[in-house]
Amino acid sequence: MNHVRVLVVDDSAYNRRTIIKMLETIPGVEIVGYAVNGEEGLRKIIDLQPDLVTLDLEMPRMDGFTFLRIIMKIRPTPIIVVSARSEDENVFKALELGAVEFVPKPSARVSPDLLNIRDDLVRKVRQVARTDMKKILDRSVYPSAGTGGVVLQVREKNSGKRNIGHVVIGASTGGPPALQTIFAGISEPLPIAFAVSQHMPPGFTRAFAERLNKFSSMEIREARTGDPMKPGQVLIAPGGKNLLFYRRGKEVLAKIVDPSAEDRYIPSVDAMFLSAGELFGPDLLGVILTGMGNDGARGVSAVKDRGGEIFAESEETSVVFGMPKEAIATGKVDRILPMQRMCSEILRSCGF
Repeated sequence: MNHVRVLVVDDSAYNRRTIIKMLETIPGVEIVGYAVNGEEGLRKIIDLQPDLVTLDLEMPRMDGFTFLRIIMKIRPTPIIVVSARSEDENVFKALELGAVEFVPKPSARVSPDLLNIRDDLVRKVRQVARTDMKKILDRSVYPSAGTGGVVLQVREKNSGKRNIGHVVIGASTGGPPALQTIFAGISEPLPIAFAVSQHMPPGFTRAFAERLNKFSSMEIREARTGDPMKPGQVLIAPGGKNLLFYRRGKEVLAKIVDPSAEDRYIPSVDAMFLSAGELFGPDLLGVILTGMGNDGARGVSAVKDRGGEIFAESEETSVVFGMPKEAIATGKVDRILPMQRMCSEILRSCGF
């Protein structure tokens, strides 16, 4: 990682000191300053021009949302939200406003447990520091229901070709806004069953599913063991767990399991793709969206080898091109698509 200059914005003196100490252990990271509220944060971003900002959302004088709206207009900068779990819904609003990633605080109160976020914070600083902010801001102009965008009009099903009935989607950094773009682009309930594994810590995916549900005509919910993989529904893998599938009679049901020791990223995209590929075969479309690392590459090969179809997000729109790049490198990807075309091409593959 090249030299990265970081500004820490948090109204808690203890949290600021702790975050600064953690960041100072990363080779190549320089803490250029800190701010105790949003107003001071704006001034210091303009004066110090950091490469990356860590941001608490709950602050006096100017909250994190106002801060994000202003900074994305005057000097777009990669931002990692460091938020308490009590602010689930706020995290996803912050991601929509231009934040790139988030790290959950173990507690809303000042606590030594904050040190437990070190590994997650270090990993995300490494991957977010050089984000192309144009890709983040461009997401706001993609078709989106309820935001004044152009919503895809669903055509009648085309019976003249093989029509896929099940879609599994994997994503990491940049994934929440990308998934919102896809599901907001579906203007009416469809006879397609979706499942999603988005890298996310425990405690956030229920709020994430509820937020996605507000923007889509599909029924979107956090998956539970025994939930059927059924048309018109989107199952979101719970944070910190893996989403697998099993057959019971004519039904395919969800199974929520603990991750294995080999799963570096959780919920595991590989685990979901491998399980879905085995059960759905050629009736499955696998989609790899933006994210760091190689999660999904093994699963892509398994889905393709069983007759399924694979899409990957293009470098043009990926916030982080790691996961799509690794999927493409397998030689098993059928189509490489920018985000603004992903929803329409998924539906086309499903016969609409």
